[in-house]
Amino acid sequence: MPPRAPTQRSLSMRLWYTVLRRVCQTVAVLGYGIRHSGRENIPSEGGVLVISNHQSHFDPPLVGMGCMRRMNYLARETLFDIPPLRWLINSLDAIPINRDGLGLGGIKETLRRLKRGEMVLMFPEGTRTRNGHVGTFRPGFTTLAERSGAVILPVAIEGAFQVWPRWQSFPALFRPIHVHYGRPMQPEEIRRYEERALVGEVERRVRQCHARLQQHSVFRRAR
Repeated sequence: MPPRAPTQRSLSMRLWYTVLRRVCQTVAVLGYGIRHSGRENIPSEGGVLVISNHQSHFDPPLVGMGCMRRMNYLARETLFDIPPLRWLINSLDAIPINRDGLGLGGIKETLRRLKRGEMVLMFPEGTRTRNGHVGTFRPGFTTLAERSGAVILPVAIEGAFQVWPRWQSFPALFRPIHVHYGRPMQPEEIRRYEERALVGEVERRVRQCHARLQQHSVFRRAR
């Protein structure tokens, strides 16, 4: 069973995250001309539930590397059975989840980190897109935001699907990828919505961010 995250991370763990983030940034800039826009919308403190569309295996680091703050990632428990991945996931202090969703342990740990004032990344589509479009969001993430008092930060990725679609074994190179961080929803705004309406509103905002990226000239030429 994957270990539970410590309340205080060691210095080596914090340094490793910083080094890995810099490495990922370098690869993303050289290989994909990565651009992050809307970074001024990222809250500088407090719990943040980051909600993004899901285009490829690259998505977690793509979203995380644009944030100066540390990002918490979710990882399926089955990935811990693969030794190299188990080491990497544990070194990043990822939150283990079961195949069908977060599971009770994942929910509790996610809430703990949000209440501790950390950032947690989720992909409510539940799986990578099959066509590059934003899919329908599944409910559940809204409860985490409401119970933790965290801000919801909508994010969109464009270009990663063209680089690494789900049926392709390895990623392509030298194709553009952009990420946009939208305007955050504050707790008082979140409380005004019922669950179904809140899911729809967050999905609308992510789609809005995605549409904004699609208007960039490099993606218009690709269509």
